Amino acid sequence: MSFSNRLHTKAQSIWEASHNHPFVQGIGHGDLDLEKFKFFMKQDYVYLIDYARLFALASMKATTLTHMSYFAKMLDATLNIEMDLHRQYAERLGISAEELEATQPAPMALAYSSYMLSISERGSLIDLVTAILPCAWSYYEIGKKLAEIPGAMDHELYGEWVQMYQSDEFGDIAHWLIDVLDQLATGLPEAELSRLEDIFLTTSRFEYMFWEMSNNEETWPSDVR
Repeated sequence: MSFSNRLHTKAQSIWEASHNHPFVQGIGHGDLDLEKFKFFMKQDYVYLIDYARLFALASMKATTLTHMSYFAKMLDATLNIEMDLHRQYAERLGISAEELEATQPAPMALAYSSYMLSISERGSLIDLVTAILPCAWSYYEIGKKLAEIPGAMDHELYGEWVQMYQSDEFGDIAHWLIDVLDQLATGLPEAELSRLEDIFLTTSRFEYMFWEMSNNEETWPSDVR
C-alpha cells in the first residue's frame, strides 16, 4: 500500500463526514442557504491567500526544478483562477471587492491556516505537502461526488462551483500532490510516517470544521470582536 493510500484509508471516516455534511450536500442539491454560501466564499477567499503562500513556500523548499516549477504553477492557479472564481461569485452575490478584501478570518479559519503555515515553515517539503493535501484531494472527491447529483453542475448558482472542483484540471493538482507525497515518503522510517499521518488527519479534521463553521456562520463572539 502506498503512503497516500494509507492516509486516505485512515482519514476515510473524517472525509465521509465532510462529503455528507449538510453544507456540502446543500451545494450539490442546490438548496444551501444563500447567506451561508456568502459567508463561506468570503472565508474561503481569505483562506486561499494563505494557501497560496504555502505554494510559494513549497517552491522555495523544493529541491528539483520540476517541483519548483509546478508549485509556482499552483501558486498562479490559486491566485488567478481559483480566487478569481471567488471574485466572480462575490460580484454575483452583491459582495463588493472592498468587502471581500476586508474580510477577517473567523477563528476556525484562522486556526486552520495558521496550523498549516506553522507546520510548513518549521518542517520540510513533505510536511508541507502532507498538510495541504487534504484540501486539494478532498475537494476533488467532493466535486466528483456532487457532480453525480442530477442537475448539480447546471445549477444557476452552485453549478460553477461543482464544475471547477470536479474538473480534470483540479484533479491533476490533487494527483500530482499525491505522487509527490509518495515519492518523498519512500524509505522513511515508521516513526516519521506516523508523525506525517497525524498532520494529515489534523488538516482533514480542519477541512470538516471549515464546512461546519460555514454552515453555522461562526465568527468571534460579539463581546470579543
